[in-house]
Amino acid sequence: MLDRIELSILLDYYGELLTEKQRAIMNLYYNDDLSLSEIAEINNTSRQAIYDLIKRCYNQLENYEGKLALMKNDLEIANKKKDIMLLLNELENKNTDCKETILQIKNILNDI
Repeated sequence: MLDRIELSILLDYYGELLTEKQRAIMNLYYNDDLSLSEIAEINNTSRQAIYDLIKRCYNQLENYEGKLALMKNDLEIANKKKDIMLLLNELENKNTDCKETILQIKNILNDI
């Protein structure tokens, strides 16, 4: 089961694929930290209906990530960029002849 932060990030990636009502309720629950009862009162519905909707949306978001892997891919890219920067820093410290090239590579990585 994903923690609240991961689910909030999944909402950033895939929230537009939910209906407006689903997105609003998920944001109230995960980003605004409202209780099921508070959300139910705002939406003039039962606490159980809100719970069911959140559970369905949660499963949808997990399904989207399982198929599209946008969050996973972004994390992998960020980790690879970090590894490249570490290697460039090591190279820069060892070899002063290529500092300009290393700086250009670092700038390109930062732009990605």
